[in-house]
Amino acid sequence: MNPKKLVRLSNIIGTIAITLLIYWVFIFISYQVFGLKLFREKITETFFTSIVGILALMFGALITNVMFNLTRIAEKHNLDDVNPASTVSQKLRWILILSFPIVLGLLFLGDYLTSENKEKLLIQSAQSIINDNSKKADILVNYSFDKKWITETGHILDLLSKTDKNFPVITVIVPDSVDNSRVLLGFRTFQMVNDTLPPSRMTYIQATTKDEREYLYKVFDEGSKDIKFSSENGQYQLYYPYFSNNKKIVIHFSDYQRYGIK
Repeated sequence: MNPKKLVRLSNIIGTIAITLLIYWVFIFISYQVFGLKLFREKITETFFTSIVGILALMFGALITNVMFNLTRIAEKHNLDDVNPASTVSQKLRWILILSFPIVLGLLFLGDYLTSENKEKLLIQSAQSIINDNSKKADILVNYSFDKKWITETGHILDLLSKTDKNFPVITVIVPDSVDNSRVLLGFRTFQMVNDTLPPSRMTYIQATTKDEREYLYKVFDEGSKDIKFSSENGQYQLYYPYFSNNKKIVIHFSDYQRYGIK
């Protein structure tokens, strides 16, 4: 292969490497800024490894280009015809510019499909857990703020959380009151009960957002059986109402999946 062809090849390789670098940086920035859930763990390490590989490719192409250009100059064979092909360059420029919104749209589409798929999976898993453990669910729905119920609930939730890998944290949410103020209490696994002191409702108050409280009170006050799903930064939450014998609880399934960093 003569120097002219090698120079042209190195130019092509360098251009491809630069284009890949631009796209990869754009995807990574979009992923971080918008909190998209597409790529699973260790995306950061993969990103930096890819950057090193692309830079190495660019550096190799640059060295090759410089070396063979100098060779051609020294041998006085650098008599290439200059045909800029401006029309082709403009088309490629527009294609590059227009491709970024398309890539961003694909990222958002992938994020949406990921959440949709996760929602279906969690609902199916929740229904399966409840159906397979109906007797235990009936114990949970018979809420009574005492040591016996709290201890049994902690044991049952520990068992259920180990049954399905999609739900490392399960919480039973019930309405109650503290100092004549209405509150929501949350009971989950590994909550120890002091044998020497009576349990305090303050220990079990479930912190919620305004939207979550509106949903939960709609379940408890109006008997809504709507299932609530939410996802944010890899944190998936499913609120699953359970009714039995005119009693109501909401079982909160939570699953955190690492996307990207760490």
